[in-house]
Amino acid sequence: MFKNLIQFWKGKDFLSQVMEDFKDMLNDSEKMFISSFEILVENKKEPGLEDEIIKMDKRVNNLQKAIRQRIIEHMTAQPAVDSPACLLLFSVSKDAERVGDYAKNLLEVSRLLENPIDKEKFNDLLGNIDKEVIELFHQTEDAFISSDEVTAAKTWESQINIKRKCDDAVRSLAMSDYSVNEAVCFTLIARFIRRMSSHLTNIATSVIVPLTELDYYHEQSKEDKLI
Repeated sequence: MFKNLIQFWKGKDFLSQVMEDFKDMLNDSEKMFISSFEILVENKKEPGLEDEIIKMDKRVNNLQKAIRQRIIEHMTAQPAVDSPACLLLFSVSKDAERVGDYAKNLLEVSRLLENPIDKEKFNDLLGNIDKEVIELFHQTEDAFISSDEVTAAKTWESQINIKRKCDDAVRSLAMSDYSVNEAVCFTLIARFIRRMSSHLTNIATSVIVPLTELDYYHEQSKEDKLI
């Protein structure tokens, strides 16, 4: 569906500006994730870095508002025209905003830690999950911006792997003898990353799923189980 809509809107100012803003939302959210992860896991100390993350979060929020405003103006000027596409853009812009929120939440976890994260414990629980999330960011952008159905389908597998790793970590933490502070912070990290991966995959798979199925792509997989 989305590929047809892209073709219909191709060259129109409305679509080009919305897509540019949306791409900026994803790029800023990725930068927020990388910076928050460096502070949280690598114990990076860089003056102004936390302030920059907060600024990017506000920018992502403002970009979402701008996208919504353009969609509303477009639908007001052309009622009942392009409604499915407008609803889709409304939905995925919220997903992108939530990705940014979870990236900022990782920064907030760093403020809860009583001691710097034990990297050996982190690697045992989540390994190189940061690299997997960054790859998912790139897959999502390629899938959505280019309406690439093949790449969109690949994000399912990426998200399943991230989700499984996060769920396994939470199960291990529930049975561990870690301190309360350590167990809670590791659990928050796993849950925030899990949610980030779900929202990114919502965006990517909007290219291939019907509008009515947005946000429920995971129900097609038996891998999605509650813990």
